[in-house]
Amino acid sequence: MNLKLGVDVAGAHNLLPKDGQGSSSAFVELYFDGQKYRTTVKEKDLDPVWNESFYFNISDPSILSNLTLDAFVYNNVKDTHSRSFLGKVSITGTSFVPYSDAVVLHYPLEKRGIFSRVRGELGLKVYITDDPSIKTSDPVVNMAQNTKSVHEPVKNSEKRHTFHHLPHETQAPANTGVPPAPPPAMRYGYEQIKPNPPPQPPKLVRMYSESSSQPVDYALKETSPYLGGGRVVGGRVIRTDKASSTYDLVEKMHFLFVRVVKARDLPSMDITGSLDPYVEVKIGNYKGVTRHIEKNQNPMWNIVFAFSRERMQASVLEVVVKDKDLVKDDFVGFVRFDLNEVPLRVPPDSPLAPQWYRLEDKKGDRIKSELMLAVWIGTQADEAFPDAWHSDAATPVDSSGAASTLIRSKVYQAPRLWYVRVNVVEAQDLVPTDKSRFPDTYVKAHIGNQVMKTKTVQARSLNPLWNEDLLFVAAEPFEDHLILTVEDRVGPGKDEILGRVIIPLAMVEKRADDRIIHSRWFNLEKPVAVDVDQLKKDKFSMRIHLRICLDGGYHVLDESTHYSSDLRPTAKQLWKPTIGVLELGILNAVGLHPMKTRDGRGTSDTYCVAKYGHKWVRTRTIVDNLCPKYNEQYTWEVFDTATVLTVGVFDNSQLGDKGSNSKDLRIGKVRIRISTLEAGRVYTHSYPLLVLNPNGVKKMGEVHLAIRFSCTNFVNMLYTYTRPLLPKMHYVRPFSVMQLDMLRHQAVLIVAARLGRAEPPLRKEVVEYMSDVDSHLWSMRRSKANFFRLMTIFAPLFAVSKWFGDICMWRNPITTVLVHVLFIMLVCFPELILPTVFLYMFLIGIWNFRYRPRYPPHMNTKISQAEGVHPDELDEEFDTFPTSRNPDLVRMRYDRLRSVAGRIQTVIGDIATQGERMQSLLSWRDPRATAIFVTFCLVAAVVLYVTPFQAIAALIGVYMMRHPRFRHRLPSVPVNFFRRLPARTDSML
Repeated sequence: MNLKLGVDVAGAHNLLPKDGQGSSSAFVELYFDGQKYRTTVKEKDLDPVWNESFYFNISDPSILSNLTLDAFVYNNVKDTHSRSFLGKVSITGTSFVPYSDAVVLHYPLEKRGIFSRVRGELGLKVYITDDPSIKTSDPVVNMAQNTKSVHEPVKNSEKRHTFHHLPHETQAPANTGVPPAPPPAMRYGYEQIKPNPPPQPPKLVRMYSESSSQPVDYALKETSPYLGGGRVVGGRVIRTDKASSTYDLVEKMHFLFVRVVKARDLPSMDITGSLDPYVEVKIGNYKGVTRHIEKNQNPMWNIVFAFSRERMQASVLEVVVKDKDLVKDDFVGFVRFDLNEVPLRVPPDSPLAPQWYRLEDKKGDRIKSELMLAVWIGTQADEAFPDAWHSDAATPVDSSGAASTLIRSKVYQAPRLWYVRVNVVEAQDLVPTDKSRFPDTYVKAHIGNQVMKTKTVQARSLNPLWNEDLLFVAAEPFEDHLILTVEDRVGPGKDEILGRVIIPLAMVEKRADDRIIHSRWFNLEKPVAVDVDQLKKDKFSMRIHLRICLDGGYHVLDESTHYSSDLRPTAKQLWKPTIGVLELGILNAVGLHPMKTRDGRGTSDTYCVAKYGHKWVRTRTIVDNLCPKYNEQYTWEVFDTATVLTVGVFDNSQLGDKGSNSKDLRIGKVRIRISTLEAGRVYTHSYPLLVLNPNGVKKMGEVHLAIRFSCTNFVNMLYTYTRPLLPKMHYVRPFSVMQLDMLRHQAVLIVAARLGRAEPPLRKEVVEYMSDVDSHLWSMRRSKANFFRLMTIFAPLFAVSKWFGDICMWRNPITTVLVHVLFIMLVCFPELILPTVFLYMFLIGIWNFRYRPRYPPHMNTKISQAEGVHPDELDEEFDTFPTSRNPDLVRMRYDRLRSVAGRIQTVIGDIATQGERMQSLLSWRDPRATAIFVTFCLVAAVVLYVTPFQAIAALIGVYMMRHPRFRHRLPSVPVNFFRRLPARTDSML
């Protein structure tokens, strides 16, 4: 296949005058892979247009990503037959895309040196083609005649994608269905709306694929969209105007807002003299309806309708008041607005005050009745946006009534979780029913649906001793009480309650460290009524000895430990200051797979959920759209860079006939680790939504996100790399693996129950999918993936072993002699060994800086072993737990095997994670950590060079063998630094 690089030189804009007469005679020279082409000269034109095409031969496609296309713009000086520099553009090979994805981009001209003076931009369309009919032109040098176009020239009508300038106010967007901007009208302190640039899906600018390559369709794609803050190019926002926007990571969308407040003096319409009024807001074929209020001539609604400006198909807004009737609703009156007279409101301007409007009858005559309204044009930054009824969340013929809460965007706050530690010490003076035997007692404790038991004590005494810890998870505000019962095992499967105590959690002591909690005695009460005379005979009542506390020094894990979004302890007094701000713009989704059938065609009603820390967000549901535009922006505080943001896309199944009985279907999710983001850079990528189902891996579409991490305290951010990953209590009084799994399962259930009570509810299946609730279950596919990850880690060791074997066999005599010389030198000067190693790692780290990843990691089907997985393995992975297979004995053994194998796969994955963290030290996956380590290597190389080797060895030996008195329970600084490094777990499905 003969690949060629096509370059269409469209034109330049706002060039610097160089001829002393306020103009320039510009031409462009193109350089690529040793080839050179030149355009014609455009005389006396600061905005020249060429529309010329050139084609370069690609000698070696395997090194295409390392090549660069250079375009130099010069001014032709006729008198001296020379040229002067006007600017240049350099485009790396990673930006080259197929012809079908290429568009004209206007690149800002760059300086050639420090003292160069340039301005303007150059429009280029760069693409790769294998069209055999295309013949490359002969390379030219200093050619002044016209260059013949060997491909279809760039047409003047092609849309202009510029970095710096919006279309002129008088320029109407083409083929968008959006009416032109209204003329100056009701100013009211509001600025006039400007037309948006033509709404287009972001074009592919760069496409990346990791060394473990996967199909291009599954790879991450970097885009260059036009957002509210300006054009995003290479992670930088190039502003187009001076106005700043709070919503600068999403495309600005304009909506017509109509607030219907109330009405007064409405006429009576029925025979009985009553009136059941409601309001109908119509623009084109979109209609929003308020609820009707029975028998009220002065009703109040106070509801906001939002109509997407892109979908407006009329220039007149009608607000109609009607009377609800059994047969046919009666017309009361209406108010009509010309959209050209509607003002634009830009926050932080105060909300537009509603005012009274006199209603008109069908003949256009004013009547006595009045309606209070406020009508304005705003964006998604408007305060009324989240709670408004949206036209893009309803079908064009929707007249179902008021806004449904199931489709609104909302922010959810997850409850603050506590670990409840119950230390059951002993009981006294137990009174068994059968006086002839000593009871076999145990204590059962439960909070809500959580139940724990102590061991059964078979003591020949009425004062049993347990001294056991029981652990629970509770959420604020505490709704469930702690209930403890002392029970006697009378026989197999038969237990008898001896006494019970109910303890409100709000009364339990809280602690933030490992200080001793004072124990208390609690009286046990009989669960059933007893004889009063019997109570008088008993001199002492039954008692139980307990230590109870709410442990706030731990972080309650409610998500997978590999993808934690929050690592802070429960007790707020232990929280460290914030280190940055995370901003997420959920732009749109494209190519979604239909999840349901409506009117004989496939469609989806989708929404996005983002989770980070305690804050969950949900976008509005876009109904009946496979390419929805959300354009909603959210912000989180960041306390630790070793955390993960999760974004999921779901289909809303609550809008159909089945209603709340149906589960919301998962479409896919994206994970982004904060430590892999450079501070201040805007990441605009299109993420493939990959889902594994019983038939294999499937792409459900793509979601387009804009992400920015801003550092607010650089020193604190670097300090976090030296702190333990989890709070202190996890190391002072650690939990077992079994306890952590059980507590995490309970925490997810509590969070799902609390978020499911919100309005609109965040359903249980959504919370479980976002929290990776089933990530610990056995999977042959995951086990093989972790094994191959482990083999990839040891591959360099195998390569070194093979290389050393080649040295010993003298396969390359020159290399062998050099190794012998180096070995003798290090033996003679052992003090150079460590400085040489650290200096070598420093140089490798500096060398790898140019190859550092420029994008967050994403799901990789090859790493996850999801491409060629056997159907039987998928059937096993998607089997229920416990298994649904027969017979019962096989089920029991099968479940046990899966449980044990799940532990093994976790251990293998953890080992692979440690090795991958070693690799990430010098790979710039976490730019801050690699910078710290590279700097440390340089300092260590210098210190070790000037310090005697014997002294260093002695210090290391003494430190490693130091007395336990000088050891700390908390991990050391190097261990903390190492545990914060990213691994390839982010790429696991």
